Amino acid sequence: MKAIVALVAGWTLLVPAAAATAKTEPSTANRVSVSYLPPKDPAHQPIYTLLRELQFLEKLQEFLSPVRLPRTLLVKFEGCDGDPNASYEDDVISVCYEYVDELWRTMPSNTTADGVTPIDAVVGPLFDTCLHEFAHALFDMLKVPVLGREEDAADQVSAYIMLHLGKAEARRLIAGTAYGFKTEADAAAAKGPPTMKHFSDVHGTPAQRFYNLLCIAYGADEDLFGDLVAKGHLPKERAEDCEDEYEQIAHAFETLIAPHIDPELAKKIFDKNWLPDPKMNVAKRPAR
Repeated sequence: MKAIVALVAGWTLLVPAAAATAKTEPSTANRVSVSYLPPKDPAHQPIYTLLRELQFLEKLQEFLSPVRLPRTLLVKFEGCDGDPNASYEDDVISVCYEYVDELWRTMPSNTTADGVTPIDAVVGPLFDTCLHEFAHALFDMLKVPVLGREEDAADQVSAYIMLHLGKAEARRLIAGTAYGFKTEADAAAAKGPPTMKHFSDVHGTPAQRFYNLLCIAYGADEDLFGDLVAKGHLPKERAEDCEDEYEQIAHAFETLIAPHIDPELAKKIFDKNWLPDPKMNVAKRPAR
């Protein structure tokens, strides 16, 4: 709760800088539109149906509504001809059904020893990915300067936003997202030692993104995420600097992005619950 109050206060007190460019339509809230395109692959029809039943995009649209954007941003689900990906380009965020299918494939059958439920193993990474791509949209549409790799900055924005939900939902989202990165890292390790080319990707490796996420979470709230260190998921040597890492991200967000957020709308958003019931039954993915 203390973190939420601090964030909302920051949004209220920071005076918006030159967010709207000269001679353009002023930036306003509620400028996100959404669309579920019919799947190209019939195997993705259950995913399309589940996402619509969860009203995933409608909830995301409302969640993002406090941000004042200079233009309309479209967020859509679509088939990507076998590519499990998500992207932002030209005011459009595209999330592939193939990516959701990958999350479904790697979802645990039961709640893990760390408390990750099957639904959280899907919704956590999916929500994180949408916020990651939304960060790219913010950098572009609001002309936010980025020092360092943009993909790392997008990861940081996503984590920072998730951590300002209620404690229970923040915990679920961070744990679910971490599960996704860990699963991806384990799959890569099973293929053998990485080559030099493996490190040329614009994204950090799944293992790096896993540790970065845990560090940001621990730096934000040692009480809520203290078990990450106690259980050995986050090395103590890294944990020592995590509060500083989090404060650096917080300062950047509150300076560069918070002035573009409607504080009254934001407070209403962060006062709500957003995730489905953690006990929600998710059918096992059919074999392909």
